[in-house]
Amino acid sequence: MPDSSDPTHSESVQNFLKAVYALQQNGGRVSTNALADMLNVKAPSITDMAQRLMVAELVDYERYKGVMLTASGEKVALKIIRRHRLIELYLVEELGYALQEVHEEAEALEHAVSDRFVQAIATKLGEPELDPHGDPIPAADGTIIRRDLSPLTEWPLGIPAQVCRIKTSDPEMLQHILNKGFKLNTVVTVLSRDPFDGPVIVQINGEERVVGHRAAVCVLVASVEES
Repeated sequence: MPDSSDPTHSESVQNFLKAVYALQQNGGRVSTNALADMLNVKAPSITDMAQRLMVAELVDYERYKGVMLTASGEKVALKIIRRHRLIELYLVEELGYALQEVHEEAEALEHAVSDRFVQAIATKLGEPELDPHGDPIPAADGTIIRRDLSPLTEWPLGIPAQVCRIKTSDPEMLQHILNKGFKLNTVVTVLSRDPFDGPVIVQINGEERVVGHRAAVCVLVASVEES
């Protein structure tokens, strides 16, 4: 039976650490306001949680400077991210879920399943490195692959690229991107883009498509040779 005194068994703690990890990828400490927006809670609740987890040595928190994970906190965050992404891949590959359906299902299941169950999924799927969105799946030891990817909004014009990651969990945005023809490993060429966050014109599957800036930011690509 799990130790009830261990804060890392709490769903709210797991979600907090996972959110800090995600926001830390932009560099530096994470503001309490950014965490409040991401977790859809009030800023004082974020401060209370940060102070509690600082006592547990899972985060480093400084008033007015924000939050960052300790090594222990990052280990927990990566464990939950591994669960989430393996579950998403299992739902798509083994149970026939559509890509835009898996995020919420995995959000619920990641807190309920055992370590044994997660490892069974990993073994069944052949220890995969990427989830169905192209996000890297942390290994059981916490290591995670790093890839140098660029959004369509920054990719050079006229150079073919391969779609490597679709970076959104919003089901409506994800469906919109899929409807435009973007799927993992699809080859796409950026033909032009309007300035000041205007739309991007791409060629995909032999057709020209207009993609809004918000959607184009979510499509991460690499050169065909590197991907």
